[in-house]
Amino acid sequence: MGCFPCFDSREEVQFNPQKVRSDRHELHPSAPSNISRLSSGGDRLKSRNNVNASLRRESSGPKGDSPDGQIAAQTFTFRELAAATNNFRPDCFLGEGGFGCVYRGRLQSSGQVVAVKQLDRNGLQGNREFLVEVLMLSLLHHPNLVNLIGYCADGDQRLLVYEFMALGSLEDHLHDVPPDREPLDWNTRMKIAAGAAKGLEFLHDKANPPVIYRDFKSSNILLDEGFLPKLSDFGLAKLGPTGDKSHVSTRVMGTYGYCAPEYAMTGQLTVKSDVYSFGVVLLELITGRKAIDSTQPAGQQNLVTWARPLFNDRRKFTSLVDPRLGGHYPMRGLYQALAVASMCIQEQAAARPLIADVVTALSYLANQGYDPNTAPAHNIVTKERPKTERNGRFSKNEEGCSRWDLEGSEKEDSPKETAKMLNKDLERERAVAEAKMWVEKRRQSA
Repeated sequence: MGCFPCFDSREEVQFNPQKVRSDRHELHPSAPSNISRLSSGGDRLKSRNNVNASLRRESSGPKGDSPDGQIAAQTFTFRELAAATNNFRPDCFLGEGGFGCVYRGRLQSSGQVVAVKQLDRNGLQGNREFLVEVLMLSLLHHPNLVNLIGYCADGDQRLLVYEFMALGSLEDHLHDVPPDREPLDWNTRMKIAAGAAKGLEFLHDKANPPVIYRDFKSSNILLDEGFLPKLSDFGLAKLGPTGDKSHVSTRVMGTYGYCAPEYAMTGQLTVKSDVYSFGVVLLELITGRKAIDSTQPAGQQNLVTWARPLFNDRRKFTSLVDPRLGGHYPMRGLYQALAVASMCIQEQAAARPLIADVVTALSYLANQGYDPNTAPAHNIVTKERPKTERNGRFSKNEEGCSRWDLEGSEKEDSPKETAKMLNKDLERERAVAEAKMWVEKRRQSA
């Protein structure tokens, strides 16, 4: 992957939007804008030429996937996208993205079904997000990142054209779910968590320089057929620190409830800020609760604040689980998933794991293949075991099903002890992977 000369670590361009139709919150006031609203006529043509020139200029450096260093995305006219969406009719409306509305459309030239996101022209902040997203998604390609098909910079219109994600967002399947829709089962939730983590790992570890997503949340995780998760909405993405720098200093942007505490307080941004946000989403997957929910009782409206005290007693772990699962989840898998979540939402950034380790842990969980027909976890009764077995991890219930022992010394285990238990599994999996790589290298050199 090549470099991105268009995104540096300096303070980003400040905008003062008249209206921003978004749930993002800026915690530091922005500087007065010297950018006026785009006008019609000749100014519109000049604006479109300036945007296209900017995209060509910003993509002129060495890149990864585009051999000629040019933006690979198609350019569309506003007329083409209006035709594709039936003039943005309400029945084509899919939802509201980071800086505008999203519509379902069909390109007349190819017949391809697409999602068209239209920038809210009353919010000038979207101009920068538009440029960043076109550049990012044109240069970064991964199965767990949404594909950008093209863009439109026609006059004062700014639109992005994506592949259509048939199943909507993760938020649609977790919160305010209609009664006639089946809730996500445990296996699907872990599959989504692992795939989303892989997308974040690509940004942090494979992109050069690393990319900090900065707006990781359930509404930005789109689901394709088979519940394949893909990260979307890269308007707030920021290049991570390089060389001997430990962080990027920037104005605080993001969504309340998902922002890491050190970033919200100081504006110092690192890849560990994304890891915190991932931990919040993982808690959403486990609990079925929103990151911020004003309908909950006092003390339970912030998901992290509510969940943290419950991590200290394993007897309370089951109270964290989404009741819509009906008890159909693996007890050991629950403990391990909660261990990952608890590590990700540590208040100190240095205590959080790297996303690569999170991927290892969640890939392991996603591959366990829990049988949803197993007796509900809350119905499994612990039988008294001989003293010689007290130090073992598993007991057997009447049906012969393995479960975690909640009795004896383990009931007071802290999340730290749970994390140690998980790390042993991770070390074993990593050792096996390294051995396989070594054998493969030996085979190729032979």
